Amino acid sequence: MADIALSLTKVDKIYQRRGKPPVHAVKSLDMAVERGEIIALLGSSGCGKTSTLRMIAGFEAVSNGDIVLADRRIDQLPPARRGVAMAFEGYSLYPPLTVRDNIAFALKSARLSAKDVEKRVAEISRLVEIEEILDRYPSSISGGQQQRASLARALVRRADLYLLDEPMGQLEPQLRAVLRGRLKSLLVERRMTSIFVTHDQTEANALADRIAVMEAGVLQQFASQKELRDRPANLFVATFVGEPPMNVFEAAVENGERLRFKVTAGPTFDFASSEIPLPVRQAIGGRERAVVGVRPHAIRLGGGLNEARIVSNQWLGDQSHLAMDVAGKLLVAVSHKPIAAKAGEKIRYDAAAADLHVFDAATEAAVSHGLETA
Repeated sequence: MADIALSLTKVDKIYQRRGKPPVHAVKSLDMAVERGEIIALLGSSGCGKTSTLRMIAGFEAVSNGDIVLADRRIDQLPPARRGVAMAFEGYSLYPPLTVRDNIAFALKSARLSAKDVEKRVAEISRLVEIEEILDRYPSSISGGQQQRASLARALVRRADLYLLDEPMGQLEPQLRAVLRGRLKSLLVERRMTSIFVTHDQTEANALADRIAVMEAGVLQQFASQKELRDRPANLFVATFVGEPPMNVFEAAVENGERLRFKVTAGPTFDFASSEIPLPVRQAIGGRERAVVGVRPHAIRLGGGLNEARIVSNQWLGDQSHLAMDVAGKLLVAVSHKPIAAKAGEKIRYDAAAADLHVFDAATEAAVSHGLETA
């Protein structure tokens, strides 16, 4: 049985605005986080991920629902009694204190010895590379340095849960990559149950054990990186997760001796029914229309039923990205070898049955993934 550190049950956040309709920022959110697990809240701006983090921390009131951490219900407790450490996107350092004293503040409040405080501050400062600014004040350091100091102040504490709001958003790419690896090692080694907010898929994939994808206040899917990529729960997750994102087309469905998906003025994906397991054909059922998707890496170039005009062909050093005009929409294909074709030329392509994703045209829920039902 899983060792659950944090659970959110039917959590809502509704912002009341004077003279304006209320905003339902988080809608009936259910989530269970295991002890020592690293979770990413991933989504676009305004999807509800930061509101969720702030409700857990206690900086926003819960409109409905329960939050339980370390077997204690905490949604009615003040922030200081929740056992939560948080690094803010907006830094929130104490201006009158040096960086050293900002990091040490919570440790001194916990009445640790001066020697232990000094040791912990030195360790975490080395990890985020701010040793040289420890005796400076927040107003005299850069935004990126302030962000690292805020991160250090959260990580130096002993807490039941660590909440990180865009923890490295202000850092240059090279330093960000280095710190990402160090942060992951620290969290794993010390089994620090953590939730971080990000809109960066690379960061989510690099750090998280599981990713919670949110949109319009709703948790769309909570799963591993592989599950999100291979078995997206709906059309939103399919097109949001992945770089480049999944290609999708609405298509007419023929489900007889052959299973065909025919896009108006576009490609036809045509398979003998014997290639498709019966449960998948039954799931697709009597639909006349569906949305069919295929990941760019699964597009097979240079042969097949379909032909498209190349719009662009970019070699990125280790892979080619081809953008092709299909029925007035772009179809993107990725190849791990150079493709000798120029913009304006035509190229043939296809996809295997095992690489197609089918979604209900009305509800956008997944119907099947390759040769398995959703």
